[in-house]
Amino acid sequence: MLTLKADIFRQFDNIVFGFSTKTGLNRSAPYHFNLSLSVGDEEAVVVANRRAFYAAQGLRLESVAMQKQIHEDGIREVHSPGYQGESDAMITKMTGIGLAVSTADCVPVFIYCSSTGYIAAIHSGWRSTEKEITRKTVARLINDYKCNPEKMFVYIAPSISQKNFQVGIEVAEKFPAEYSYKFNEKYQLDLTGYNKHMLLACGIPEANIQVTRLCSVEQKELFHSYRREGFTSGRAYGVIYLKNKEI
Repeated sequence: MLTLKADIFRQFDNIVFGFSTKTGLNRSAPYHFNLSLSVGDEEAVVVANRRAFYAAQGLRLESVAMQKQIHEDGIREVHSPGYQGESDAMITKMTGIGLAVSTADCVPVFIYCSSTGYIAAIHSGWRSTEKEITRKTVARLINDYKCNPEKMFVYIAPSISQKNFQVGIEVAEKFPAEYSYKFNEKYQLDLTGYNKHMLLACGIPEANIQVTRLCSVEQKELFHSYRREGFTSGRAYGVIYLKNKEI
C-alpha cells in the first residue's frame, strides 16, 4: 500500500497523517483502491479497503470520524468517532480519533495547532472554496478555541491543478481574478492557490504551510479523479489524528 505522508507534520511526535493512493490491496479498475461507499463499489470491498488504510496509519475503522460532505461551509466539532452528519470540515482535540476527508479532485486541507492541540480536516471543492470554508475553519480555531495562527501547521494534499480545472465564466467570476486564467473560452481556476491565500490572510506563516505539487488529474497512476474518470472514479481518503497510547 502506497500512502502519502506530510513532511510538515513529521516534526510532531503526537501527529499521525496519511493520504491514500490508488495503490493498495491489488484492487483493479475502475475503482482501484477506493474508500468511498457512494460511487457504486462493493460495500464489503470498501470496508476492507478502509480497514487496511486506517490500520496502516495505526487506527481502527471504529476510531475514525466521518462526515457526509455536501460542498458547503459547515464546520463540526468532533467529540467521538463515527458518522458526524453533514459538514465539510471537522475539528477536534480528542486523542485517538481520526478525522477523515474524502476527495477525487477537491482540495483537502489538514491543520494542526501546536499551541492548543487542535486538529482540523477540511474538504474544499470549488463551492466550499467560494464559501471560504478554510478561512472560516481557521477563524473558528482562533476565535473559539484560542489557537495561535503562528503555531498552526498545514498540509494541502493532492487535488486538481489549475491548468486541469477549466470552468465557465459563471464559476470563475465567483473568485478573485488573480486565481483564474482565461484559456480559450474557459477559465483555469486555482483552488489550491486560493485556499493557501486564505491561510496566509489568517496569519499562518508561509513556512508553516506545505502544498503538494501532485495533481489528482495528471498523476493518474496514483490518484482518483472525478474530472478524469467521471462516475466510475473512486475516492482517496486523508486522515489526521492525535496519538492515543491505547491505540
